[in-house]
Amino acid sequence: MTLKKHFAFCLLLLCQIIWAQQDTIVSLKEVLISDAQLNKFSNSQSVLQLTDSVIANNKTSLTTLLNYNSVIYFKENGLGMVSSPSFRGTTASQTAVIWNGININSQLNGQTDFNTISAQDFNSVAIRAGGGSAIYGSSAIGGSIHLNSDLSFANKFDNRLQLNYGSFNTLGLNYKMQIGTEKFSSQASISRNSSDNDYAYLNTNKKNENGQFYNTSLNVNLGYKLDAKNVLKFYSYLFDGERHFSGTLAAPSKSKYVDLNTRNLVEWMGNYNHFTSKLKMAFLTEKYKYFENATTSIFTYGEAKTATAKYDLSYKINSNIELNSVLDYTQTKGNGSDIVEDTRKIGSGVLLLKHRPFAKFLYEIAVRKEITNIYKCPVLFSVGTNYTPFSFYQLKLNASRNFRIPTFNDLYWKGSGNPDLKPESSYQAEIGHVFKFKKTTFSLTNYYIKIQDLLQWSPGVDGNWRPNNVGKVATYGAEILLNHAQKIGKHQFDLTATYAYTVSEDELKKKQLIYVPYHKFTASLGYSFEKFAAHCQYLYNGEVFTSSDNYYSLDDYLVSNVGIDYQFGKKKFLQLGFDVLNVFNESYENVSVRPMPGRNYTINLTFNF
Repeated sequence: MTLKKHFAFCLLLLCQIIWAQQDTIVSLKEVLISDAQLNKFSNSQSVLQLTDSVIANNKTSLTTLLNYNSVIYFKENGLGMVSSPSFRGTTASQTAVIWNGININSQLNGQTDFNTISAQDFNSVAIRAGGGSAIYGSSAIGGSIHLNSDLSFANKFDNRLQLNYGSFNTLGLNYKMQIGTEKFSSQASISRNSSDNDYAYLNTNKKNENGQFYNTSLNVNLGYKLDAKNVLKFYSYLFDGERHFSGTLAAPSKSKYVDLNTRNLVEWMGNYNHFTSKLKMAFLTEKYKYFENATTSIFTYGEAKTATAKYDLSYKINSNIELNSVLDYTQTKGNGSDIVEDTRKIGSGVLLLKHRPFAKFLYEIAVRKEITNIYKCPVLFSVGTNYTPFSFYQLKLNASRNFRIPTFNDLYWKGSGNPDLKPESSYQAEIGHVFKFKKTTFSLTNYYIKIQDLLQWSPGVDGNWRPNNVGKVATYGAEILLNHAQKIGKHQFDLTATYAYTVSEDELKKKQLIYVPYHKFTASLGYSFEKFAAHCQYLYNGEVFTSSDNYYSLDDYLVSNVGIDYQFGKKKFLQLGFDVLNVFNESYENVSVRPMPGRNYTINLTFNF
């Protein structure tokens, strides 16, 4: 079906199918946010906050949520398999994932597998575009993804149970509970997902074999007010998963991958007039086992244990000037069957300033310096301004230096690791325009990134692959975000759209990097009336190259999803929903010779009590 037919269908649905349901607005007495820097020191950059209703409409992994609602490009080795992002044309390890203010990218391979995170376990998901290493450290070159569990102190007792069943014997369960008083706040959720994942490869006589998976996640968050000025908080997250890695069109697979990740964080926050103090103690673990043949007991493994102590002190001099200092110490011990056991120690200091000299103008500065026992880290910085000359227009400017540290695999892989590697370093600048007209928001951001000392694994004269700092990349492009909301009587209409134009070029070869599309477009349309709601999603990914000489490529594709929901009972106790994914049965791949599913279906039940 041609692109014109897809959009004609979209216009037809616009009359009756629009985005997700609107949640009832509830006034909370007090909400405490652990990742305060995201709100206070991101005024000069683009931050996209995904609402509860958007999160609820994407019921599977974090990959699905971000793929259909952001400019980030994702590649998956088949449905539910390893999922890695490309943000502003950068690599997967150059996108940071921040959990309640703590960087959780893997210490082993430097990235986060987005299919190992359930988006519904969090009540706040935000996307911060552009460099953020001065605040969040390693990997925040293309941007950062923020997963927060914001605690609210108010009298409440809410429960939600969601059950899903879909094609390929796919089962999903998510239970979330919130209990709170004026002194105590708690959140708990558990998610379970499994699938035979044996979908047919369109236009072939093959199907996805050895692709079955299951995973369980547990999320617990607690807050207690010791007194009027001091609050103690605890966050805990566990993910346990098993995936049989799918084969390809060319070769079958018998492999299996088992991983277990845990994250625990204790925070003591104190508010003392002009001072706000936060002491965080975190302990993170990651462990995997890889079976080349799932029918045997032979496996390779790797694990890392990370302990972090972080002290954050902010001082509000007056209503226009705020200072924030952060001291951080992290120690990571890694080992495995292919990794030489070692310990990495990192200490860092951060100084942040936000100043609003005029009502319509502010600027912010961030400086970071790290000291380690492994490598030399440059001084990192970020300087930005936000100017609002008119009520409907904002101008944002930002320049920064960012970096990514070598991983344990880069440094300590047996027979190949290179302990002399330098961190990847980047300089970047961006300019953003934000327009607000009543219920419509439109933003346009242009950026330029220059990356030096890019880490690349390449074969030596002996044929053994080793990492070296050899690459230089220039990335530039534009991003557009659009949001419009309209309420007519009891009818609620919503439209959101994103578009990214990205050039990410190897400066030596003058070729586009692999798996970076020049164009990506998403749109979500939604409608709700009393107990009825419906939504329609569109995802367009342009052509991507799969070889460094740009000779081989994957075709562009357009995937569409639609869904309807109906709520029963005066208090909307029960919600019944039905989704059709890949409506037009599009045959597509986002990783070479690894097809994605054709048209498939999901039915879901949600109980609110």
